[in-house]
Amino acid sequence: MAQRSKAYRAAAEKIAADTFYDPAQAIALAKDTSVSKFDATVEVAFRLGVDPRKADQMVRGTVNLPHGTGKTATVLVFAAGDRAEAAREAGADYVGSDDLLEKVAGGFTAFDAAVATPDMMGKVGRLGKVLGPRGLMPNPKTGTVTMDVAKAVQDIKGGKIEFRVDKHSNLHFIIGKASFDQQALQDNFDAALEEVLRLKPSSSKGRYISKATISTTNGPGVPVDVNDLRP
Repeated sequence: MAQRSKAYRAAAEKIAADTFYDPAQAIALAKDTSVSKFDATVEVAFRLGVDPRKADQMVRGTVNLPHGTGKTATVLVFAAGDRAEAAREAGADYVGSDDLLEKVAGGFTAFDAAVATPDMMGKVGRLGKVLGPRGLMPNPKTGTVTMDVAKAVQDIKGGKIEFRVDKHSNLHFIIGKASFDQQALQDNFDAALEEVLRLKPSSSKGRYISKATISTTNGPGVPVDVNDLRP
């Protein structure tokens, strides 16, 4: 394992050993221990008490962060005709049908989210090997397969995030930038947490959120007291 930088070690020393913080304290400490020279992203990681191998325990959803993410997402839209024009007017960065499908099939993935009209999904589905591993496949459950592509683009550009539990039962999402004030980060965290809790599978037994950490890009993780996260 690569040796941690002096700045990282100094930041980590600010986090008390064997201590779990309430969300507000963890957010403040994550901001204080940011070691990046750029405006770092504030990230949240949960360990969930679910078995993602079971279809009825797959936790996946979206949430509109009240204060946005601090980054304008790059959005690609698979659409044709009037829907394609609506996507362009809404601010989509890449819009197209067969031409764009061919470009993505060739390995183009320089975007943060993909949206598609339902009639395009027969072709888009063939891009599973490219889009799937990167979490970019449009999905009706997350509002990215829709006839209202303009609204989908506006939502994503406005701070909509998507999250999905991985095969190890971990869930990651962002709540903004280190430059955000404390209340903005807290509001974003609360909004995301509420949606994660709402999506708790009925078949999930025991503690739903068993571990939680808040950190900034390249910074040390701040452990959160899961007892403060409700269920």
